[in-house]
Amino acid sequence: MKVRTPPSTASITTDVDENGKLNAPSAARNANDVCAAISVIAPHSGVALEIASGTGQHIVTFASAMPHIQWQPTEVEPVRIRSIQAYVHEAAQGNIAQPILLNATQVGWSAKVSPMDLITLANLLHLISEGEATKLIAESAKALKPNGKLFLYGPFRRKGKLTSEGDASFDASIRASDPETGYKDDGWVKDTAQKNSLTFHQAVEMPANNLALVFARKT
Repeated sequence: MKVRTPPSTASITTDVDENGKLNAPSAARNANDVCAAISVIAPHSGVALEIASGTGQHIVTFASAMPHIQWQPTEVEPVRIRSIQAYVHEAAQGNIAQPILLNATQVGWSAKVSPMDLITLANLLHLISEGEATKLIAESAKALKPNGKLFLYGPFRRKGKLTSEGDASFDASIRASDPETGYKDDGWVKDTAQKNSLTFHQAVEMPANNLALVFARKT
């Protein structure tokens, strides 16, 4: 994955506290809503992989709400790995593994992880290119067990259209920063998933005009 510089509107922070923790305002705002949506489709037991765990704020929320699942955080940036470690240490929950370095936009990463019952991703697809998103979805499908679920959360185009002024402004700022990035269309995501042995399971409307798209690995 090429090094990209997201726009300031992407709510990505570089502020680190004395323990190494980063704080993303968007993660603080949406963690409980994303967690609630995941809990509906999560297995009763098993192993879950979070792609691009970011600061670590999400995964400690998920692990607390779903203690029956073993959670594996991942990140591509060492500074975020340290932040995740700090959140995991503070939470002191026994169902979160130590974070691992993982670039989910590279071919072949699925062979480096154990088969997963659940894979989650929040707020990344709009910050990478279509080519990178295709690789991420394809590798996620390979990393899932049969009937395992892939949960994708974030802002999307709906049937080719941006459905609010805020989305139009945000998408424009992302594309101005990097023309290869920007909102992905929900139909494109569904088609890409289907081409990679994933069946569309459901779409969940989320706060702030976001969307969760859920897919299941074919048996």
